[in-house]
Amino acid sequence: MSDSFGALLRAHRLAADLTIEGLSHASGVSVRAIGDMERGVSRGPQGRTVAALAEALRLSQADRDALLAAARAGRPRAAPSTAGICELPRGVGDFTGRERELGVLRDLATRRSRADETAAIVTISGTAGMGKSALAVHAAGQLADLFPDGRFFLDLRGMDAIPLTSSNGLSQLLRALGVAERNIPADEQEGAGHYRALLRERRCLIVLDNAESESHVRPLLPGDGPSMVLITSRRPLAGLEGARQIPLTQLAGPEAAELLRAIVGEARSVADLKAVDELARLCGHLPLAIRIAGNRLQSRPGWTIRQLTGRLADEDHRLDALAAGGLHVAAAFALSYEQLTPAARQTFRRLALAVGSDFGIPMTAVLTQLDVDDAEDALEELVDLGLLSSPYAGRYRFHDLVRLYARARLEQEEPAQEREASRSRMESWLLEVAVAAGRWFEPEHGTLPPERRSLVALDSRAEARAWLQAEGAAWLEALRSAARRGEHTTVVEVAGSMKGFPDQWPKWGHWAEVFTLSTEAARATGDRREEAAQLNQLAWTMYVCEGRTKDAETFASRALELAREVGDLPQQGVALVHLAWALRSDPARLEQELEHARQGARLALRGGDLKNYPQAVLAEVHALRRAGRPEDALERNLALVAELRDPAFGGFPIVTTYMLGAALGHLGTTYLTLQRWEEAVEAYQQAMPQLSVHPLPFSVALTQHRLGTALRCAGRIAEARHALAEAARLYEEEGDGDKAAEVLKELEAAE
Repeated sequence: MSDSFGALLRAHRLAADLTIEGLSHASGVSVRAIGDMERGVSRGPQGRTVAALAEALRLSQADRDALLAAARAGRPRAAPSTAGICELPRGVGDFTGRERELGVLRDLATRRSRADETAAIVTISGTAGMGKSALAVHAAGQLADLFPDGRFFLDLRGMDAIPLTSSNGLSQLLRALGVAERNIPADEQEGAGHYRALLRERRCLIVLDNAESESHVRPLLPGDGPSMVLITSRRPLAGLEGARQIPLTQLAGPEAAELLRAIVGEARSVADLKAVDELARLCGHLPLAIRIAGNRLQSRPGWTIRQLTGRLADEDHRLDALAAGGLHVAAAFALSYEQLTPAARQTFRRLALAVGSDFGIPMTAVLTQLDVDDAEDALEELVDLGLLSSPYAGRYRFHDLVRLYARARLEQEEPAQEREASRSRMESWLLEVAVAAGRWFEPEHGTLPPERRSLVALDSRAEARAWLQAEGAAWLEALRSAARRGEHTTVVEVAGSMKGFPDQWPKWGHWAEVFTLSTEAARATGDRREEAAQLNQLAWTMYVCEGRTKDAETFASRALELAREVGDLPQQGVALVHLAWALRSDPARLEQELEHARQGARLALRGGDLKNYPQAVLAEVHALRRAGRPEDALERNLALVAELRDPAFGGFPIVTTYMLGAALGHLGTTYLTLQRWEEAVEAYQQAMPQLSVHPLPFSVALTQHRLGTALRCAGRIAEARHALAEAARLYEEEGDGDKAAEVLKELEAAE
């Protein structure tokens, strides 16, 4: 009988009249593991495995000792010449942050302990400079106690022009595991099998750094066993089966500042903590950039942190300043850029023209003049190489420093004429789509003409709203550019198409600028009627979106003056309503407020403005209630409800329906003022379905809130609790935490 472990095991199994499957069942060792042992692929299993096999075979003590000795003899031992092969590199002494990722890695390492389990495979991916290798090496150091059979590091050089081949990498790992050079199989597949067999019985940690692709690392992955592999790559390597993915993003602000303090020293940092935070921000919270900045400060003890912050403040020179010795942020990005296909390179460069924190596929297609599918392929290629991230489906984002690198590549590789043509094409497209989307919120909106169907689906109000919000920063910048170029007609057209949208998105924060630009553009064209209309929109914005009542009064007064000059009755009526609103904060001008509202209603009727007429009447109702005349308010309110319910009223149905809901809401509030609780409840309940036909932010929530109040006052406590809880939910949905908290207090009182 041969004294090799495989031969001994096979002889004992046959003597016991057991199949491999039978021995597996009796011992708990997998069929594949036993087969590898008998074939000599696994020559030296661990002691606990030998003990389990010996127990299942019912061996004598002498046979057990012989089998264990054969296993020990079969385990390769590192030859003196292999010392230093695949050793872990020196870790970063001031490593900071990544606590969540380190916790995930320790948890995975702790749970993998048996030979019949699949080895743990983890990919750590992210853009250049994100600290992938540093994290993997630091984790390997922290997990040393869990991998007593060795920790090994292999740089696959995936970003090099000629990466390390899988076959050469396999040979290095086998040598590190103690296999003599002469015993390493020439055939890669055979070598991979031997590698897996060795790791099946060992608890090792392997770091495969800088992988190019899935195929690059597959031959280097263990099969079953308690080992663990950490793979770093700029690509996500999503095609690796069973791998746990850990995508790295930039450090959080406090972590970034902590890393910078660790590099430059606490004594130097405490002198100007604000400058530390600012320097970390200018580095984009990117670990590599922070390390370079810290190293520059270390090598220049006479510099303050604020002095380096000043140098980095200039975007045009920031990347050049982020260099120290052999470290250079731009060089790290260049390695990824050089891997791209020509279409992806062009896409990367031209996306530097995009405005906003993120962008979509259609705008990319316009910039690059690719079709939508090819544009998406290019974007995904950029994501794969870590030059873009994709926060959610269909949207893409630059890291701040990567955007600066893209801008540098654009300026160096494309003539100024081509850059300007790309920018102009993008801005024209953005404004064209903005007009088409904005018109969805006008009652006279009809089907989009074929020429308006430009890459973006705008077949519903929801799609139009989603696009306007997602691309808000982009189309606003395009509008600014049009204004700077003196394209007054375009500016007025875009703003005019938007007049029905701001009440869908009142907290955007830029409506005042939009309508200031359009007012100035209308004035430049000499169209006083249009200027009055834009001034009215600006007054509305100041009151509703900004809460600036004085400015609202100023712009409404100017709109009224212009509208009177040109004899525009509808715009006069609108201006008077806005003036009435603006005076609500001044009790001393209550009669003036009431008169403005009444005049506005009369002019709206005379001018045929059935959209503004109900608003003017409701402004009058509001003023009457404030004047302590609730009975007069009730009479006017009931008359308006009757008018709006009359089929002969006319107007656009969606507007009339909404205004009926608003009138019923005011009616409920008027009844509340009169302490006629049940009638208030009925009015609010009738208002809700009308308002829901064309819901505006907070209008439904406010009416629901007042319904709850009316129910509570009427003693209908259970219903009040339900209504108030729903109001709180609606306020939260709209992002108004203060109002939600107010309702919850009222809910507590009701309970």
